[in-house]
Amino acid sequence: MHRLLLLTLLASLAACASKLPDPDPRMAWIDIAPDPSDTLMAHRLDGRRWDDGRYFQVMPGRHELELRYQFEVGGGGGGGLGMNTEPTRITCYMELRYDGFEAGKRYRVEARNAANQPMAWLYDQQRQVLARHQVLPRCGPF
Repeated sequence: MHRLLLLTLLASLAACASKLPDPDPRMAWIDIAPDPSDTLMAHRLDGRRWDDGRYFQVMPGRHELELRYQFEVGGGGGGGLGMNTEPTRITCYMELRYDGFEAGKRYRVEARNAANQPMAWLYDQQRQVLARHQVLPRCGPF
């Protein structure tokens, strides 16, 4: 488990260290914007693994964006024997579907945890909500 966490952290740092590519004007650009205390990464585009977790770049039209979102939930409290008092890191895979991506436009995905429930939205440049997430069946402390 610790090895997986370390590999994920190293991959994230490597991605952050490299410069983002210039947006292709023939495609739509989707920025990934996590809450500062959480981790949100681009994971799959139309069912295929996406290599850079910081953004998506897509042809115009309909696409399915899968996101990997991690956040902490508080411990069990109580401090008694067998009670977990440490926060737990939850990983969820969320999907956003949108039919109207346009060439040359920028979009933004934001996510946050509200009462231990993950939520994500796709916004256009005017901050209008274009799509809301669907939590995929994979959500838990892994």
